[in-house]
Amino acid sequence: MGVLAQEREEINFEKAVEIGLERNFDVKIATNEVILAENEVRIGNSLLLPTLDVFNTRAYRREDTEQAFFNDPENPRIIDGAQTRTNNYSIVAIYGFSADLVVALERLGKLAEVSELEAKVVIENTVAAIATNYYRLVLELQRYNVLNTTLELSNQRIEIAKAQYEFGRASKRDFLAAQVDYNTDLTALVTQEQVIQNSRVNLNELLAVDPQQDFIVNDTITIRENLFLEDLREDAFGNNKQLLATQGLQNVAYLQMKELRAQRLPTIALTGAYNDNTFRSDAGFLSSNQQQGFNLGATMSLNLFSGFSLNRRIQAAKIQMNNQKFLLDQYEVQMLSALQRTFNTYENSKRLLEIEQSNYEVAVENSEIALDRFRLGIANYLEFRDAQVNRLQAESRLIEVLYNIKENEIELMRLSGRIYFKN
Repeated sequence: MGVLAQEREEINFEKAVEIGLERNFDVKIATNEVILAENEVRIGNSLLLPTLDVFNTRAYRREDTEQAFFNDPENPRIIDGAQTRTNNYSIVAIYGFSADLVVALERLGKLAEVSELEAKVVIENTVAAIATNYYRLVLELQRYNVLNTTLELSNQRIEIAKAQYEFGRASKRDFLAAQVDYNTDLTALVTQEQVIQNSRVNLNELLAVDPQQDFIVNDTITIRENLFLEDLREDAFGNNKQLLATQGLQNVAYLQMKELRAQRLPTIALTGAYNDNTFRSDAGFLSSNQQQGFNLGATMSLNLFSGFSLNRRIQAAKIQMNNQKFLLDQYEVQMLSALQRTFNTYENSKRLLEIEQSNYEVAVENSEIALDRFRLGIANYLEFRDAQVNRLQAESRLIEVLYNIKENEIELMRLSGRIYFKN
């Protein structure tokens, strides 16, 4: 597997999608499946064309011949090394027509459309997966910044506690507690570095690049304007590729039954040939013979009995068509349910966002006050630590809510078939 670049490359969401659609193996396989389906249609169309074959047969024979004739049996004719030459040319054209072949070609065309829709499903799922993992990486990087800010506050606390201890304004216990809390925050930061590394690997896997490729991601999680459920439902029925593919498979099942029924109709075959035959012989009654001309023919066949196998196949096709209808109804229910669940979570996360934004502002102000009070010796280390942890938790919840909204946005765009047009 090649690496895009050895140096660190800056990447945004649009660039990530571009790389993924170009390199992702699922996308490549789905694209090739479309090509194969289109090739099947071309092969089927060729069956509607006549076949034309050219034959040339040459024969040579050399033999000693003794011939006795009825009118003079006592004087046979002896020919040493008698030669016989035969040269035949034929051009044969055959054209066969059956009603089931026409329906079969229509079915292959519908399968090609379904294959293209399924490829788009793979592309949409890939874009959604890239988006989810990209913004997960953004989230983890932002969380790292939060933890780093917390560590900086803990470092300030150590410096204050050390100074207070050295001047006798605080006990050594306060200084040691500050060191313990600093190490705890440092451990959380180191652990977060591992989380970021794994998030990068997950994104690189979708982009089909080297796991060690280290992209620079300078981005924030931004959310769209309000989404409305009715608009999403309407778009889903018109643009959801999986729904359209399932509808296409229902049509394929109907054409399969229609194709089997068409096998009850007659089959017609037309043949035409041009022949040029030349015969020359040193022995025999004919010294030479040449024939040129056309042959035309037509054959009509009709199956009268096939052991009821065709009836059973038609019955099976009817069952398959009904099953495909059930699958379509089932997917519609699943799609609408997924839309409803995701939209409910999306709306709830938006309400939580307002709460967490307000809570974060309060937590920041409170931590700044606590730091000033601790620096002046008015507040003890427990009060400062409590304000520090509250700020950490508030900021973590805020970016987590932002990510949840973005994640639900991505899923709503995927379900409604709008993920292609806007990111």
